[in-house]
Amino acid sequence: MAAVTVSSRRVMTDSAGASERSGRVSAPCARVQAPGATCWKRDIVRQLKHRDLRQHVMFQDLIRFYTQLLEKTSLAKGILSCSVRRPSSDSSISSLLHRNNQLKKTTGELAYQVVELQQQIKIKECVLEEQHARLSEEKRRLAGAFDARRELQGQVEQVQEENMALKMEYDALLERQRGAETRLREEKVRGGHLLEDMIHLKQQAAARMNSRNERRSRAREANLQKQLQTAARSKVTVDSSSSAPTSRSTSPKNENHHESTGRGHTRLFRSASVTSPRIFTSIKELFDRKRRGHSVCSLEEDLMCPVGICLSARVPVRARHVLEAHEQGINAVRFSSSSDLLATGGTDRVIKLWEVRAGSLTHRATLEGSTEGITCIEFNPTGQRILAASYDKSALLWQRDESVPKLTLTGHSRKVTAARFSSVPHQVVTGSADRTIRLWDLHRAACVQVVEVASYCSDLVCSENSIISGHYDSKIRVWDTRTVGCVQELPAQGKVTSLDISSDQRQLLSCCRDDCLQLVDLRRWSNDRVCFRAEGFKCGSDSTKAVISPDGCFLAAGSADGAVYIWNVSTGNLETRLPDKHSSSISAVSWSLSGEHVVSVDKSRMAVLWSDI
Repeated sequence: MAAVTVSSRRVMTDSAGASERSGRVSAPCARVQAPGATCWKRDIVRQLKHRDLRQHVMFQDLIRFYTQLLEKTSLAKGILSCSVRRPSSDSSISSLLHRNNQLKKTTGELAYQVVELQQQIKIKECVLEEQHARLSEEKRRLAGAFDARRELQGQVEQVQEENMALKMEYDALLERQRGAETRLREEKVRGGHLLEDMIHLKQQAAARMNSRNERRSRAREANLQKQLQTAARSKVTVDSSSSAPTSRSTSPKNENHHESTGRGHTRLFRSASVTSPRIFTSIKELFDRKRRGHSVCSLEEDLMCPVGICLSARVPVRARHVLEAHEQGINAVRFSSSSDLLATGGTDRVIKLWEVRAGSLTHRATLEGSTEGITCIEFNPTGQRILAASYDKSALLWQRDESVPKLTLTGHSRKVTAARFSSVPHQVVTGSADRTIRLWDLHRAACVQVVEVASYCSDLVCSENSIISGHYDSKIRVWDTRTVGCVQELPAQGKVTSLDISSDQRQLLSCCRDDCLQLVDLRRWSNDRVCFRAEGFKCGSDSTKAVISPDGCFLAAGSADGAVYIWNVSTGNLETRLPDKHSSSISAVSWSLSGEHVVSVDKSRMAVLWSDI
């Protein structure tokens, strides 16, 4: 209560002092009549009013409470003065005492409220100080954020400058690349022209050589005939001791007769003789003509071996041998024509040969030479040569008993996906991811024909006078080897992953990414085909291989679930399913020409030999 009174008195004193100062200030202003006196007077009055307003706002609550206390005090004084002037009875005194107690109680409550308000003021001052501290901290953080923003802006500007420089470099490199691509196209065109010129020159040289060899052959034959005629006309003297002594002693006439007869017979015998060294050499040269030159094929390799014919293929029912055949995944597998030799190739860059004996596979040899993984394997009809396609953009040719390749065919710009022996002797066909099909002459070890294709070539097969290729654009294309042109396009259900042709070359099997096998009759060359599906069968990759049995009655393919599926061609139904031996997707299968065995290989390095025994 005392604190409130003192504060109120200070406020009143300050107000009175302000009034006195304003009065003292205003007096000189009244006396001074200068023109600029009103300006500083107004300024002082404005400042005083602003100070009064600020102090009034600060102590407004205290003044209000103090005014209420004064009103209650004046009321109490008035009541007491009335009681003094007019003494009353004891009841009025007791009522006044009661009212006095109430006033005291009210005064205490007001004093308690004043104390609470002071505490609230202190709390608010503490909160205000904390807020000021937080504000200063936020200001410091804001200043730091502004500094970081300036740094980031500098970094952004620097990065933008670097990006501009890189863009300029990129534009320059792009321009250089365009120029390089233009030069590359020009060089490709020039290279194509040079290749055509070279092939034309080689053809001319071959024609000249053939003509020269023909002339030499005719000259040697004419010379041989002349020598034979000369030998037939020549006379040879026979020794007289060869005649009978009784004839000589009997009559000289008879002796002369026998001598002349002997001469005649001797001449005829000499005319039929071929023991002359020159004649024998000429005949030997005639037979050795074809063995001259730089051919990679020998006479022994060209001799055709008898090939067995499968009358009835046997459907396998169980696994005879399971082994880890390679160090990495296996991509291709193929039986030889004799069915006793198996070749496997994988991403470990080697081809392994296995002997099939008594229901098991025995490692025989390893063929090396490829710098990347093997994609396709093919035996020639005699089984003496092995052709393989590789990821290293080449096709390789091995002799069966040699570990290094005898020939490497290079020219593709991307991986070679298929390599097959052509129906023409000493020719092979390759298909590649570079959308080309190439025909190679093994005699010259050179590419003799290039066919541009509209899509990625995944596989191909060869038949008489035609090449059939499968592509990623869901098309199967038939090419005439005589005109080297596409004569027909057969639609497929999806990406073609593999092709296989029956032994009689009447049916074509295609495996597609839509988990379907399709069989086409090549005798009709129509779009009619038979589709084979099975629950659970799924084509595991873009290079999954499917095959036809040697007798053409069954189809076999490996699935992504590690099982081998075999269909019956005549019924169109699934014949059998061989599970549980592969732990990953099967990449290829092969059926022996004898019809006894089926081999499946997968991406986890496993090979399984299946049989019906």
